Amino acid sequence: MAEKTILFISRADQVTPLFAQFKEHGLGVIMSDSLSSALKVIEQKKPVLIFSQVRLPGYRIEDLLHKISGLNYKVDVVAFTEQGSASEAKRILELGAKDYWLTPLIWDKIKAILPQKKSRATKDIRPKSTAKFEIIGEHPSIKNVLALARRVANSKATVLISGESGTGKELFARYLHYQSSRAEMPFVAINCAALPEHLLESELFGHEKGAFTGAISRKLGKFELASGGTILLDEITEMDMSLQAKLLRVLQENEIDRVGGTETIKVDVRVLATTNRDVEECVQKKEFRQDLFYRLNVIPLKLPPLRERGSDVLLLAEYFVRKFCREYGVSPLEFSEQAKKWLMDYDWPGNVRELQNLMERAVLLAGKGKIEVKHFLLEGEEWPDEICLEEKKPPIEKQDFSEKNDEVLPLHEMEKRMILKSLQKTGGNRTQASELLGISVRTLRNKLNEYRKQGLVIP
Repeated sequence: MAEKTILFISRADQVTPLFAQFKEHGLGVIMSDSLSSALKVIEQKKPVLIFSQVRLPGYRIEDLLHKISGLNYKVDVVAFTEQGSASEAKRILELGAKDYWLTPLIWDKIKAILPQKKSRATKDIRPKSTAKFEIIGEHPSIKNVLALARRVANSKATVLISGESGTGKELFARYLHYQSSRAEMPFVAINCAALPEHLLESELFGHEKGAFTGAISRKLGKFELASGGTILLDEITEMDMSLQAKLLRVLQENEIDRVGGTETIKVDVRVLATTNRDVEECVQKKEFRQDLFYRLNVIPLKLPPLRERGSDVLLLAEYFVRKFCREYGVSPLEFSEQAKKWLMDYDWPGNVRELQNLMERAVLLAGKGKIEVKHFLLEGEEWPDEICLEEKKPPIEKQDFSEKNDEVLPLHEMEKRMILKSLQKTGGNRTQASELLGISVRTLRNKLNEYRKQGLVIP
């Protein structure tokens, strides 16, 4: 017998498509098609959740809700039907149902409302996944923000996280989620600048089959998929004004309407938002609703740019170097004094994201010894001649690619020699070399990129 049991009062065809998912997650399913058999299951098996069709031959969900309201044992009931109405939904919810859905039943939605297993020994312990979102910093500017984040993490208050691009706004959003009581529930992020208005509305709120051209089936929106957890609205200030009004209703009423739908769906979601713009300035320019700004800005977290965090630059740089040394199997590396000075003097327009990318590059280029300034290689700078992952090698025109009669080479080495020989013969012309080899220019370029990573100097 599974540790958790779900009771379905419905036709079998409504549930059988989901049996594999229930089994995979260690959940037992019991089917019933009458009130008397359902009450017997409830008394004997104590299911953790009940899904019930609104109507079956000889059965009404109203009778079930009336019966279980008088029991000492409390269990949530989710009503579902093939054809519903707003008035019916309101009536059944008022009778005590947890939710009211239209078929077909979808696993992601069911999974989101399943009771979470907690033991006394672990109920107050934060999940291990928090470690993935460790926030590094000792400067007062970041410690103050982090302290406020810890204080409000376990609330349901909306949080507006602002700061320049690359300061770690999404990292803070995930930190808030994994420090909260919602940590074991979904964290769903959506970039409001990445989609046009009509697609963004469908992504956020979902749509019904036939709601618009191409809507061939019902789709759950991000708010429904995040039920019980947290939704992150990234770059919130890029959202269209008309959609902002619909978002405001969600924040105020905790309910959504799918595009093309007739039912109102209750949602329990904690909303976080990020922006790299001055929201008050956007309000003044009539680009962002003032009422929505006030609703989102319950808890404002403003992240400082990296250039204002003092020695945190070195702290973060050392952290990233250790991380990439482990990832690439490189021996631990240290910075030269000149490199440390450069790191402290640089303005960091791309903030922490730029620092992370530069440290990955430095680990790959430094090889052995200390990381020097030349290993940072900012955009537009020329590569120093001595930077090479292997020992110095002569340029192509001075290398000997002649085949020796008594030499047997691996195929990949023979391939490399033929490619470089073709470049030598064509004076470096990639198009002509690819024609000689009988391959596409794209394939040739991919091969040359591989050889560069191996340390070969290619003009």
